Amino acid sequence: MVKVNIQPVEMTPNEIHFPENLFKLFCLPVQPYKFHVIYKKELNLLFLGPIIGLVTDFKNKGNDEPHFGSIHNFCEELHHGITENGGFLYVFSYPDFSVQGYYFDNGIWKPAGLPLPDVIYNRIHSRRLEFGREYQLFRQTLAELCIPIFNDRFLSKWEVHEHLTHENHLHSYIPDTNIFTKDNLTAFIEKYKTIFIKPVHGSQGRNIFKLQKEENHFSLESSITSSLENKQTILSFEKTYRLLKPLVNNRICIIQQGISLLTYQSRGMDYRVLCHKNHQNNWDVTSVVARISAENEFVSNIARGGEIMSPINALKENMSISEAKRVIGQMKDLAIETALIIERKTSGITGELGIDIGIDQDGKPWIIEVNSKPSKNFEDGQMKIRPSAKAIIQFCTNLALDTTTEMEDS
Repeated sequence: MVKVNIQPVEMTPNEIHFPENLFKLFCLPVQPYKFHVIYKKELNLLFLGPIIGLVTDFKNKGNDEPHFGSIHNFCEELHHGITENGGFLYVFSYPDFSVQGYYFDNGIWKPAGLPLPDVIYNRIHSRRLEFGREYQLFRQTLAELCIPIFNDRFLSKWEVHEHLTHENHLHSYIPDTNIFTKDNLTAFIEKYKTIFIKPVHGSQGRNIFKLQKEENHFSLESSITSSLENKQTILSFEKTYRLLKPLVNNRICIIQQGISLLTYQSRGMDYRVLCHKNHQNNWDVTSVVARISAENEFVSNIARGGEIMSPINALKENMSISEAKRVIGQMKDLAIETALIIERKTSGITGELGIDIGIDQDGKPWIIEVNSKPSKNFEDGQMKIRPSAKAIIQFCTNLALDTTTEMEDS
């Protein structure tokens, strides 16, 4: 907070001119800004903002421009959207919090000492880092400073299953799931022809196994090409379990019932439904895309060579246009209901979820997975502000302005 004298002059309406030293006091680069304003007349207080911080993990290579990994282009998209909407974005690594961040200027990300953010969007790529002591200390600092952070952490697959399975009205949309043990594997393979084994903390289609029961043998496929090159045929369950045990490699895994889903040209297919909080703090669907698996892959993740397609085009191979529209509507309703439950049952602030849904041979939707940090490589790749990015910007703005109002009123 800085005390200043205000002098009215003839100028464009809704415009404020700052002397250069004021920018330095605010720790802001000297440049034009478009900001939202909260004016407290009784306190002679003017709030300008929001300052939005995006925290992620990246290598700081001296004087070289940083690269933010898979979200690098998305950060630029957010910058343009926030500049247009009103606000200032910078990207930082949590070990450098309050010391240095990067802001976008003339096509490059420049380092600077920048102001504390009003709100933080968590896009850390690694679960391991989020479990680490340094990140926990960073979270503790944010709590002491009353700076809100949303999508605070990755969700585990078992945690999501537990939250959803306790909602009776969702039971029929959730594949049978349990923790990987020999006894549970035995029970599942007796009950279902196809099962999947997935790490509870996995992402991007990595380390997933598909086990199928044939007439007189088992077949096992893996998304770990280096560990299990091709489909393997195994003659007994005991040998199957002995092969799986070291591949699971002491990770906590779930076993999940395999559903016979609709395919596209004989390739696997599911749907990513992006959900965001809107300006009224309600959940909206901002994007639906079909994900088509690569040839000879049983997972549809883009990171595994999958491709995206409009849901109508993907579904019309299996049904009429009118039926496809009905199914898409069902998916959206199911995704919003899922988002409501996950938000209610998880700690922290949730503003964005990616919900993976499969459609079976009867046109019925199934909840496959819920992601708290969905990929930003969906939709088209053109540099325009996508609906999902606009929703994030709106949520950041609302959260920052609401928090500022609460702090000033308290």
